Amino acid sequence: MADPERADRELLGRAVELARRCPPSETAFSVGALVVDAAGTVLAESWSRRSDPHDHAEEGALADLGPGWRAAPGATVYSSLEPCSARSSRPLTCTELILAAGVDRVVFAWREPGLFVDGRGAELLRAAGVEVVELPELAAAARMPNAHLLGG
Repeated sequence: MADPERADRELLGRAVELARRCPPSETAFSVGALVVDAAGTVLAESWSRRSDPHDHAEEGALADLGPGWRAAPGATVYSSLEPCSARSSRPLTCTELILAAGVDRVVFAWREPGLFVDGRGAELLRAAGVEVVELPELAAAARMPNAHLLGG
């Protein structure tokens, strides 16, 4: 796509829509995620709890790319929620998985609220040299499948 900002909004919008597929949970957010190559081709997509109650969206999308997958230059992860930086259900956080895969960019809509953990994914990714883009204009849509957790 010629307009990178428009492409980011459209691809992140797709991730936000994927979050609506999540089975509801009282102990975890509903999140959608995509992995996209430098040309804008979607390589994988997933959502929270897609096949296991402990699955995170970014984790599922990266796993769909195969064991040991390493990002080509320019790869981007789009996530409706800031990638997790603390987790009790699995040994690696989504932030750690993104860094291990060598992803160059992460675009997300909604900063993780402190409901379950103190989210620091964006800061940790930036500190590791990943370009992080927050599109807060899509945050309200990302919150919608989580309204039951947020008192609304």
